[in-house]
Amino acid sequence: MHMAWTRTVCGRLESRYQYSAGIVYNNFPWPQAETAKQRQAIEEAAQAVLNVRAKYPGSSLADLYDPLTMPSDLVKAHSRLDAAVDAAYSKKKFSCDSDRVAFLFELYQQILSPLESNARIVRRTKTSISQRN
Repeated sequence: MHMAWTRTVCGRLESRYQYSAGIVYNNFPWPQAETAKQRQAIEEAAQAVLNVRAKYPGSSLADLYDPLTMPSDLVKAHSRLDAAVDAAYSKKKFSCDSDRVAFLFELYQQILSPLESNARIVRRTKTSISQRN
């Protein structure tokens, strides 16, 4: 989920992402109603990824995550982690990253809309006060 978001909202310098707290991280919509069971599933799946990576102490992250040579057990561990994270966001299955990003932007808009309403109220109040003076 986060990498789909990152690939969409991050700037780039050459082929590298320009990751920033203000644009990418702080605006990332986290799951709104994750359960303790979902959190536990994510934690266990994340630990499984770390456990698989530990099985390859002589390999760098670049070696482990080379798309052509990535160990199959690491691919499976990441697939389980992705499924656990997806389940924390929605009961529906996402078919691709563009579905995830569309869902994340909808969630972002839901989170933002009450803030926009409050901002309009504050602006109207300030305008009304300045017009009276």
